Amino acid sequence: MLNWDDLKYFTAVARHGSTTAAARSLGLDQSTVQRRLAQLEERIGQALVERSPAGYRLTAYGLQLLPHAQRVEQEVIAFQDLVRRSAREQTGTIRLTCPEPIVARITQSRLLSRLAARHPGLHVEFVMSDHYVDLNNGEADVALRSGDTVDSQLVGRKIADSLWAVYGSRNYLSRHGTPVRVNELAAHAWIGFDHSMAGHRATQWLHQSVPNARMVATSASVLGLVHSVKADVGLAALPTALGNAEPDLVQVLGPVPELTRIWRILTTRQLRRTPRIQAFFEFIASEIDTLRPILTG
Repeated sequence: MLNWDDLKYFTAVARHGSTTAAARSLGLDQSTVQRRLAQLEERIGQALVERSPAGYRLTAYGLQLLPHAQRVEQEVIAFQDLVRRSAREQTGTIRLTCPEPIVARITQSRLLSRLAARHPGLHVEFVMSDHYVDLNNGEADVALRSGDTVDSQLVGRKIADSLWAVYGSRNYLSRHGTPVRVNELAAHAWIGFDHSMAGHRATQWLHQSVPNARMVATSASVLGLVHSVKADVGLAALPTALGNAEPDLVQVLGPVPELTRIWRILTTRQLRRTPRIQAFFEFIASEIDTLRPILTG
Protein backbone atom coordinates (compact mmCIF):
# COMPACT_ATOMS: atom_id res chain seq x y z
CA MET A 1 0.00 0.00 0.00
CA LEU A 2 1.21 3.48 -0.85
CA ASN A 3 2.14 5.62 2.15
CA TRP A 4 0.94 9.11 1.24
CA ASP A 5 3.38 10.60 3.73
CA ASP A 6 6.26 9.42 1.50
CA LEU A 7 5.18 11.86 -1.20
CA LYS A 8 6.49 14.81 0.77
CA TYR A 9 10.04 13.38 0.58
CA PHE A 10 9.69 12.97 -3.19
CA THR A 11 8.38 16.51 -3.72
CA ALA A 12 11.04 17.96 -1.38
CA VAL A 13 13.87 16.31 -3.32
CA ALA A 14 12.31 17.48 -6.59
CA ARG A 15 11.99 21.01 -5.21
CA HIS A 16 15.51 21.33 -3.74
CA GLY A 17 17.53 19.05 -6.07
CA SER A 18 19.28 17.12 -3.27
CA THR A 19 18.46 14.92 -0.31
CA THR A 20 20.60 17.17 1.92
CA ALA A 21 18.57 20.29 1.14
CA ALA A 22 15.33 18.35 1.22
CA ALA A 23 16.20 17.00 4.66
CA ARG A 24 17.02 20.50 5.89
CA SER A 25 13.67 21.84 4.66
CA LEU A 26 11.82 19.01 6.41
CA GLY A 27 13.79 19.29 9.61
CA LEU A 28 15.10 15.72 9.26
CA ASP A 29 18.40 13.99 8.64
CA GLN A 30 19.54 13.09 5.13
CA SER A 31 19.42 9.33 5.75
CA THR A 32 15.72 9.50 6.63
CA VAL A 33 14.89 11.28 3.38
CA GLN A 34 16.96 8.79 1.35
CA ARG A 35 15.33 5.82 3.09
CA ARG A 36 11.76 7.08 2.69
CA LEU A 37 12.34 7.99 -0.95
CA ALA A 38 13.73 4.49 -1.59
CA GLN A 39 10.67 2.97 0.10
CA LEU A 40 8.40 4.99 -2.16
CA GLU A 41 10.26 3.83 -5.27
CA GLU A 42 10.04 0.24 -4.05
CA ARG A 43 6.29 0.48 -3.55
CA ILE A 44 5.78 2.10 -6.94
CA GLY A 45 8.15 -0.28 -8.68
CA GLN A 46 10.06 2.33 -10.68
CA ALA A 47 12.84 4.83 -10.03
CA LEU A 48 11.72 8.42 -9.46
CA VAL A 49 15.13 10.11 -9.16
CA GLU A 50 18.64 9.50 -10.38
CA ARG A 51 21.94 10.77 -8.98
CA SER A 52 23.95 13.22 -11.11
CA PRO A 53 27.12 15.23 -10.46
CA ALA A 54 24.89 18.26 -9.78
CA GLY A 55 22.68 16.38 -7.32
CA TYR A 56 19.42 14.54 -7.84
CA ARG A 57 17.25 14.87 -10.90
CA LEU A 58 13.91 13.28 -11.69
CA THR A 59 13.56 10.39 -14.06
CA ALA A 60 11.07 10.63 -16.90
CA TYR A 61 8.62 8.68 -14.74
CA GLY A 62 9.35 10.97 -11.79
CA LEU A 63 8.58 14.01 -13.94
CA GLN A 64 5.31 12.39 -14.97
CA LEU A 65 4.26 11.76 -11.36
CA LEU A 66 5.50 15.05 -9.88
CA PRO A 67 2.43 17.28 -10.69
CA HIS A 68 0.12 14.68 -9.21
CA ALA A 69 2.27 14.33 -6.08
CA GLN A 70 2.34 18.11 -5.68
CA ARG A 71 -1.44 18.31 -5.88
CA VAL A 72 -1.73 15.59 -3.21
CA GLU A 73 0.77 17.49 -1.07
CA GLN A 74 -1.21 20.74 -1.43
CA GLU A 75 -4.46 19.01 -0.49
CA VAL A 76 -2.85 17.40 2.56
CA ILE A 77 -1.51 20.79 3.69
CA ALA A 78 -4.95 22.35 3.18
CA PHE A 79 -6.54 19.51 5.12
CA GLN A 80 -4.11 19.94 8.02
CA ASP A 81 -4.68 23.70 8.07
CA LEU A 82 -8.44 23.18 8.21
CA VAL A 83 -8.10 20.71 11.09
CA ARG A 84 -5.90 23.16 13.01
CA ARG A 85 -8.30 26.04 12.44
CA SER A 86 -11.26 23.93 13.48
CA ALA A 87 -9.47 22.96 16.67
CA ARG A 88 -9.06 26.65 17.52
CA GLU A 89 -12.45 27.90 16.44
CA GLN A 90 -15.27 28.08 18.93
CA THR A 91 -18.12 28.25 16.45
CA GLY A 92 -21.23 26.28 15.59
CA THR A 93 -24.65 25.38 16.94
CA ILE A 94 -25.19 24.07 20.47
CA ARG A 95 -28.33 21.93 20.55
CA LEU A 96 -29.39 22.36 24.17
CA THR A 97 -32.16 20.21 25.60
CA CYS A 98 -34.15 21.27 28.65
CA PRO A 99 -37.82 21.56 29.73
CA GLU A 100 -39.91 24.12 27.88
CA PRO A 101 -40.47 26.42 30.90
CA ILE A 102 -36.71 26.69 31.40
CA VAL A 103 -36.32 27.81 27.78
CA ALA A 104 -38.68 30.71 28.43
CA ARG A 105 -36.80 31.71 31.57
CA ILE A 106 -33.42 31.54 29.82
CA THR A 107 -34.55 33.59 26.82
CA GLN A 108 -36.06 36.23 29.13
CA SER A 109 -32.74 36.59 30.92
CA ARG A 110 -29.54 38.17 29.59
CA LEU A 111 -27.79 34.80 29.39
CA LEU A 112 -27.93 34.37 25.61
CA SER A 113 -26.89 37.94 24.90
CA ARG A 114 -23.84 37.49 27.13
CA LEU A 115 -23.01 34.24 25.33
CA ALA A 116 -23.22 36.06 21.99
CA ALA A 117 -20.94 38.81 23.28
CA ARG A 118 -18.32 36.33 24.48
CA HIS A 119 -18.62 33.79 21.64
CA PRO A 120 -20.19 35.41 18.56
CA GLY A 121 -19.73 32.19 16.60
CA LEU A 122 -21.85 30.07 18.94
CA HIS A 123 -25.60 29.68 18.47
CA VAL A 124 -27.99 27.89 20.85
CA GLU A 125 -30.80 25.78 19.41
CA PHE A 126 -33.23 24.54 22.07
CA VAL A 127 -34.52 20.97 22.04
CA MET A 128 -37.49 21.28 24.39
CA SER A 129 -38.64 18.19 26.27
CA ASP A 130 -39.69 17.13 29.76
CA HIS A 131 -38.32 13.68 28.90
CA TYR A 132 -34.64 12.83 28.89
CA VAL A 133 -33.37 13.36 25.34
CA ASP A 134 -30.72 10.81 24.35
CA LEU A 135 -27.39 12.60 24.00
CA ASN A 136 -25.54 9.42 23.07
CA ASN A 137 -27.74 9.02 19.98
CA GLY A 138 -27.13 12.61 18.92
CA GLU A 139 -30.62 13.93 19.70
CA ALA A 140 -28.96 16.94 21.36
CA ASP A 141 -25.44 18.11 22.21
CA VAL A 142 -25.89 19.36 25.77
CA ALA A 143 -28.57 18.84 28.42
CA LEU A 144 -29.70 20.98 31.32
CA ARG A 145 -31.17 18.14 33.32
CA SER A 146 -32.50 17.66 36.82
CA GLY A 147 -32.91 14.31 38.53
CA ASP A 148 -30.88 11.15 38.69
CA THR A 149 -28.26 10.65 36.00
CA VAL A 150 -26.61 7.22 35.96
CA ASP A 151 -25.30 7.16 32.38
CA SER A 152 -21.54 6.63 32.63
CA GLN A 153 -21.09 7.96 29.08
CA LEU A 154 -22.18 11.45 30.13
CA VAL A 155 -20.02 14.03 31.87
CA GLY A 156 -20.90 17.37 33.40
CA ARG A 157 -21.20 19.39 36.55
CA LYS A 158 -23.75 20.63 39.06
CA ILE A 159 -25.37 23.97 38.26
CA ALA A 160 -28.11 24.42 40.88
CA ASP A 161 -30.58 22.65 43.13
CA SER A 162 -33.86 21.31 41.77
CA LEU A 163 -36.55 22.04 44.35
CA TRP A 164 -40.22 21.04 44.14
CA ALA A 165 -43.18 21.99 46.34
CA VAL A 166 -46.96 21.57 46.38
CA TYR A 167 -48.98 24.48 44.97
CA GLY A 168 -52.59 25.49 44.64
CA SER A 169 -54.28 28.56 43.21
CA ARG A 170 -55.63 31.22 45.53
CA ASN A 171 -59.16 30.59 44.26
CA TYR A 172 -58.92 26.84 44.74
CA LEU A 173 -57.53 27.21 48.28
CA SER A 174 -60.16 29.76 49.26
CA ARG A 175 -62.87 27.25 48.29
CA HIS A 176 -61.29 24.03 49.57
CA GLY A 177 -58.94 25.12 52.34
CA THR A 178 -55.16 25.06 52.60
CA PRO A 179 -53.48 21.79 53.67
CA VAL A 180 -50.60 22.20 56.08
CA ARG A 181 -49.58 18.54 56.56
CA VAL A 182 -49.04 15.61 54.23
CA ASN A 183 -51.93 13.66 55.75
CA GLU A 184 -54.32 16.44 54.68
CA LEU A 185 -53.42 16.16 50.99
CA ALA A 186 -55.75 13.23 50.30
CA ALA A 187 -58.76 15.50 50.81
CA HIS A 188 -57.88 17.55 47.73
CA ALA A 189 -58.12 17.20 43.98
CA TRP A 190 -54.82 16.49 42.25
CA ILE A 191 -53.13 17.19 38.95
CA GLY A 192 -50.27 14.88 37.98
CA PHE A 193 -48.21 13.54 35.14
CA ASP A 194 -49.75 11.07 32.69
CA HIS A 195 -48.48 7.52 32.04
CA SER A 196 -45.63 8.78 29.82
CA MET A 197 -44.06 10.31 32.94
CA ALA A 198 -44.67 7.33 35.23
CA GLY A 199 -41.01 7.19 36.20
CA HIS A 200 -40.80 10.85 37.20
CA ARG A 201 -39.99 11.43 40.85
CA ALA A 202 -43.06 13.67 41.29
CA THR A 203 -45.31 10.82 40.11
CA GLN A 204 -43.65 8.34 42.45
CA TRP A 205 -43.79 10.74 45.39
CA LEU A 206 -47.51 11.34 44.89
CA HIS A 207 -48.24 7.60 44.74
CA GLN A 208 -46.27 7.02 47.94
CA SER A 209 -47.36 10.06 49.94
CA VAL A 210 -50.97 10.30 48.76
CA PRO A 211 -51.78 6.73 47.63
CA ASN A 212 -55.51 7.51 47.37
CA ALA A 213 -55.06 10.83 45.62
CA ARG A 214 -58.14 11.92 43.67
CA MET A 215 -56.73 12.65 40.22
CA VAL A 216 -58.77 15.16 38.23
CA ALA A 217 -56.28 15.95 35.45
CA THR A 218 -53.02 14.68 34.00
CA SER A 219 -50.43 16.18 31.68
CA ALA A 220 -47.28 15.08 29.90
CA SER A 221 -45.45 18.31 30.75
CA VAL A 222 -44.58 20.49 33.72
CA LEU A 223 -46.02 23.47 31.86
CA GLY A 224 -49.32 21.61 31.59
CA LEU A 225 -49.35 21.13 35.37
CA VAL A 226 -48.74 24.83 35.92
CA HIS A 227 -51.60 25.85 33.62
CA SER A 228 -53.97 23.40 35.30
CA VAL A 229 -53.14 24.65 38.79
CA LYS A 230 -53.62 28.24 37.63
CA ALA A 231 -57.01 27.20 36.24
CA ASP A 232 -58.13 26.24 39.80
CA VAL A 233 -58.34 22.54 38.92
CA GLY A 234 -56.48 21.23 41.97
CA LEU A 235 -53.10 20.84 43.67
CA ALA A 236 -49.87 19.75 42.01
CA ALA A 237 -46.20 19.33 42.78
CA LEU A 238 -44.27 21.93 40.77
CA PRO A 239 -40.69 23.19 40.53
CA THR A 240 -40.28 26.15 42.86
CA ALA A 241 -38.74 28.15 40.00
CA LEU A 242 -42.11 28.03 38.22
CA GLY A 243 -44.55 27.94 41.12
CA ASN A 244 -43.02 30.87 42.97
CA ALA A 245 -43.02 32.94 39.78
CA GLU A 246 -46.83 32.74 39.46
CA PRO A 247 -48.58 35.43 41.57
CA ASP A 248 -51.87 33.46 41.61
CA LEU A 249 -50.26 30.33 43.05
CA VAL A 250 -49.57 29.58 46.71
CA GLN A 251 -46.92 27.17 47.98
CA VAL A 252 -48.79 25.05 50.51
CA LEU A 253 -46.18 22.41 51.28
CA GLY A 254 -42.46 22.17 50.75
CA PRO A 255 -39.97 22.25 49.29
CA VAL A 256 -40.47 18.49 49.53
CA PRO A 257 -37.18 16.77 50.48
CA GLU A 258 -38.07 13.60 48.54
CA LEU A 259 -38.36 15.64 45.35
CA THR A 260 -35.08 17.51 45.74
CA ARG A 261 -32.46 16.73 43.11
CA ILE A 262 -29.76 18.77 41.37
CA TRP A 263 -29.56 20.49 38.03
CA ARG A 264 -26.61 19.43 35.88
CA ILE A 265 -25.17 20.47 32.57
CA LEU A 266 -24.30 17.26 30.70
CA THR A 267 -22.80 16.12 27.42
CA THR A 268 -21.06 13.06 26.04
CA ARG A 269 -17.40 12.36 26.73
CA GLN A 270 -16.60 12.74 23.03
CA LEU A 271 -18.38 16.09 22.57
CA ARG A 272 -16.90 17.48 25.78
CA ARG A 273 -13.50 17.64 24.04
CA THR A 274 -14.72 19.69 21.06
CA PRO A 275 -13.93 23.44 21.06
CA ARG A 276 -17.55 24.65 20.82
CA ILE A 277 -18.74 22.46 23.72
CA GLN A 278 -15.69 23.35 25.81
CA ALA A 279 -16.44 27.03 25.24
CA PHE A 280 -20.09 26.57 26.14
CA PHE A 281 -19.28 24.65 29.36
CA GLU A 282 -16.79 27.32 30.41
CA PHE A 283 -19.39 30.01 29.75
CA ILE A 284 -22.04 28.19 31.79
CA ALA A 285 -19.57 27.70 34.65
CA SER A 286 -18.95 31.45 34.70
CA GLU A 287 -22.71 32.16 34.70
CA ILE A 288 -23.83 29.88 37.53
CA ASP A 289 -25.04 32.86 39.58
CA THR A 290 -27.28 33.83 36.65
CA LEU A 291 -28.53 30.30 36.03
CA ARG A 292 -29.26 29.40 39.66
CA PRO A 293 -32.39 31.59 40.05
CA ILE A 294 -33.56 30.51 36.58
CA LEU A 295 -33.44 26.84 37.59
CA THR A 296 -34.22 26.99 41.31
CA GLY A 297 -36.28 30.16 41.68
